[in-house]
Amino acid sequence: MLALDAIGKLKRISLREVWRHEAYDFTRWLQDNIDVVNEALDLNLTPPDSEQAAGDFRVDLVAEDEAGGTAVIENQLEKSDHDHLGKLITYVANYQAKYAIWIVAAPRPEHIQAVNWLNEAGMAAFYLVKVEAIKIGDSQPAPLLTLIVGPSQESLEVGETKKEIAERYTLRQQFWAGLLDRAKEKTRLHANITPGQYHWIGAGSGKSGLSYNYTIRKDEAVIELYIDRGKDSEQENQAIFEQLIGDRDAIEASFGDSLIWARLEGKRACRIQKVLTSGGYRNDEDEWPAIHEEMIDTMIRLEGALKPYINQLNI
Repeated sequence: MLALDAIGKLKRISLREVWRHEAYDFTRWLQDNIDVVNEALDLNLTPPDSEQAAGDFRVDLVAEDEAGGTAVIENQLEKSDHDHLGKLITYVANYQAKYAIWIVAAPRPEHIQAVNWLNEAGMAAFYLVKVEAIKIGDSQPAPLLTLIVGPSQESLEVGETKKEIAERYTLRQQFWAGLLDRAKEKTRLHANITPGQYHWIGAGSGKSGLSYNYTIRKDEAVIELYIDRGKDSEQENQAIFEQLIGDRDAIEASFGDSLIWARLEGKRACRIQKVLTSGGYRNDEDEWPAIHEEMIDTMIRLEGALKPYINQLNI
């Protein structure tokens, strides 16, 4: 065992004491010592080429992994900044790079967040690495590379989830656009509604807090009267629901089918619904017109059946 007084103290020194010039000193040193990067990031990159062209810019270093995947490396012996991040993304696009490695003296929080986001986007494996220079006693200076942000299974899963959500939003907006275009030819009820990205769209019934809603799911649709007159309106909503359900038989006879009367105990709102199981937004787009037709016809029937009783509500 070493004596306690024989254990040296690690101290950090200025990077500029070791590499005076970023391009001429640090980049060239890194080119000859790519194993330091490989060890820090658990990669297996070949000795890189320096100052490779990417349009009007020049990449600090370009390397390859054992399978031929390209890695672009951007060095910065200062705090991270937007300029270098923008260049790194440009290099990734130009080289169709598999890896993007950004080595900086001090990573800013906003750039840590940005690199996390880029990993979730899945366009490449982005690494943000902090470089320091250290000495122990009177030893020669040595590099210390610390991985701040890198790709992970979690970031990939988050990225896939975000892609699925974005795809879902786009599909729903397209679905609503088609439905609303067709609905305008048959009823004015939702004529002033803009197609959105969410799972429902609604229009007023002429009574405050009562709306006719279309809801679309992956494999089914819901047509409903939604009763919610706002904050602290639970008792009022229940009273409206009770007035309508008192005429349930007549309403369902006029509608031509049974309805779901959802009092929603313990919740503020109430619903009167018809669930359609013929399809949803995940169906092939060539099936959407038939789904739209059924939804619109059901909405017209629901409004027609409820309107006389809504008009006579004591509210």
